[in-house]
Amino acid sequence: MPTLEEIRAAAEQLRGRIHRTPLVSSSALDAQFGGELVLKAELFQKTGSFKVRGLLTKLLQLTPAERERGVVTVSAGNAAGALAWAARDAGIPATVVMAKSAVPAKIEAARGYGATVELVEGDLLAEYERIRRERDLTGVHPFDDDHVITGHGSLGLELLEDRPDLDTVLVPIGGGGLISGVALAVKLVKPGIRVIGIEPEQADVVSRSLAAGEPQRLPGARSIADGLAAPICGTRNFPIIQRYVDDVVRVSEDALLAATRLVMSRTKLALEPAAAAPFAALLEGSIKLDGVTAAVVSGGNLDVAKLDLLRS
Repeated sequence: MPTLEEIRAAAEQLRGRIHRTPLVSSSALDAQFGGELVLKAELFQKTGSFKVRGLLTKLLQLTPAERERGVVTVSAGNAAGALAWAARDAGIPATVVMAKSAVPAKIEAARGYGATVELVEGDLLAEYERIRRERDLTGVHPFDDDHVITGHGSLGLELLEDRPDLDTVLVPIGGGGLISGVALAVKLVKPGIRVIGIEPEQADVVSRSLAAGEPQRLPGARSIADGLAAPICGTRNFPIIQRYVDDVVRVSEDALLAATRLVMSRTKLALEPAAAAPFAALLEGSIKLDGVTAAVVSGGNLDVAKLDLLRS
């Protein structure tokens, strides 16, 4: 399990390479949910999501031989763009494995950053492993990796530096990379803080894993929040979630859409549905504000083809 010193070292490595994203507030949201809510606007991060924190951290640890071989990852979209950007920045050839059904804008973003995009059908992880082996590429897992976790932990450190009075942090959950990094960072600095994860009912692999006591697979996961529809819970992420996350709640597809509409209208932030997961839980009442609460707005790579769904 990564240490606080390793998270701080990762944050120092990232300094000046990525954005320090702002905390924003909304009096309308505070009034609606009955408490003080601050939003960590990670949609303003490089490539439009938090993913660059972990993936750039990972690339910075590679040996010269690993860099020379080139890197490959597997992604629903945001990790693909993040790896492509980070690899271009580091001068490393990059390949990303994505589903043919991935959001077209996310596919084009990865290509635009210079990556080779392989669109596949079936088991994404199996296809990723096949391509990695056949081409002798250096594998970069999008969340199940200690360096990725420490990179994401930098977000947690920023939260407490900017608002040391935080009582609770709300974090969207896919495979567990973001929440494991954030939870580890904030709990090691401030043990009494609450960390709550939110995942879609239709892509609840972390809830299933916690119930089973070990990481589970959910290859058929689908959600309007495509960035949270991970097919597995990471084996490195799972014990951190078990130890440091206070609760994980599930939200409906309807709530994700309603929350996306709400935050857009109240804050003018163009967030994607995955980033609206904390607000979906607040709308459904599975989370109540208590003290000062931060919600991680994890990304803004909205599929414009789905804008009709956001009309009330």
